[in-house]
Amino acid sequence: MLHPLFSTVIQRPDLVADHASAYAALFNQEVKAMGTNFVERVAVWVLVVLCGFLFLSLTGIALMLGFIHNQFHWTLVAVPGFALILTMLAFLKTRQPLPQENFTELKAQLDSDIHALRMAA
Repeated sequence: MLHPLFSTVIQRPDLVADHASAYAALFNQEVKAMGTNFVERVAVWVLVVLCGFLFLSLTGIALMLGFIHNQFHWTLVAVPGFALILTMLAFLKTRQPLPQENFTELKAQLDSDIHALRMAA
């Protein structure tokens, strides 16, 4: 007497191939979601660095203009301040936690298949 899994593989190999291709598609979907999170995180860190350099550059320019003209104007603070606010907002975005569970749907499907195999045995 063969296990139901082996008899299914022998009698209907197309079902096993379909099931394997569904697993591959699910794995591909999970990897894409994880990759999207990674690319988003890298893009936000690049934004933090660029805005930080912009803030430092504008601050230096504002200081030079203030010393050259020997007077204070509110735009000398507002323009670098805007870049600082952008830097801080981007940094706060990087501090948001990533999704902790990866491959949750794949794990749930594997557990379901293992449970079905145990029930068939």
